[in-house]
Amino acid sequence: MTAKERSIARTERIAVRAGVTTPGLRALPEEVPVALSFGGTTQAVMMATPQDLADFGVGFALSEAIVRSADDIASLEIVEADQGFDVQMQLAGDLQSAFSARRRKMAGPVGCGLCGIESIEEALRQLPDRDAVDIRFSHDDIRDAVRSLSMHQDLRAQTGAVHAAGFYRLGSGVACVREDIGRHNALDKLIGALAREGSNPADGAFVITSRVSVDMVQKAVIAGAGLLIAVSAPTALAVRTAEAAGLTLVGIARSADFEIFTRPDRIVQGAQSDVA
Repeated sequence: MTAKERSIARTERIAVRAGVTTPGLRALPEEVPVALSFGGTTQAVMMATPQDLADFGVGFALSEAIVRSADDIASLEIVEADQGFDVQMQLAGDLQSAFSARRRKMAGPVGCGLCGIESIEEALRQLPDRDAVDIRFSHDDIRDAVRSLSMHQDLRAQTGAVHAAGFYRLGSGVACVREDIGRHNALDKLIGALAREGSNPADGAFVITSRVSVDMVQKAVIAGAGLLIAVSAPTALAVRTAEAAGLTLVGIARSADFEIFTRPDRIVQGAQSDVA
């Protein structure tokens, strides 16, 4: 059974449509515990969709600043457990001992991307400066990025119950899409996939199907992105964090409409209106 096949279950249900009941099967996304381990020690256990787990492990390591590049992971093995999976990673060189010295345990349900953080300083960590990212998106590019992401959501098409994160590259469209029941997991999987293939997030935009909390901004900035597009709204802290880091944040992007919250200089084309 492939990872994609393991990610979907078909469950009996009774559908009620206009008062008419019809028994049958419904495709639903699987949700399993996935441990993310370094040097034999579990760093986090996330409830996740069991596909693209190697991408998940690498992306998590990058967005948590455990490693700086995919090359810092010396080995990665996915081990099937009784009810889930363990993504076992070994860090290269002295990174493993350095990591062990600062290790913290986390337990991460899908609704929270900062579970297990032990201090305010960790939650509101210093981020790299992305002011120098040189990219320009037109209004049409943003519309196309959102539309293209929707067209590449295979799990959502079958289940209607997962988030997606995609990478849209100017001139070539959506280059990579990852899906998961958790919005943070989907973004980590995308970050990991891009790192493993050697793609530079600064060459395009991250597009996500969820709201933008501060941790989603942090992940995008740490990965190297200069533009984050979301179909939903950001939090106020997410906007302040994006502004401070030099990230262009576009939210509520639906059809041809969207709102620019930070660094509007990267968005070109289109008449401005005096109406708020």
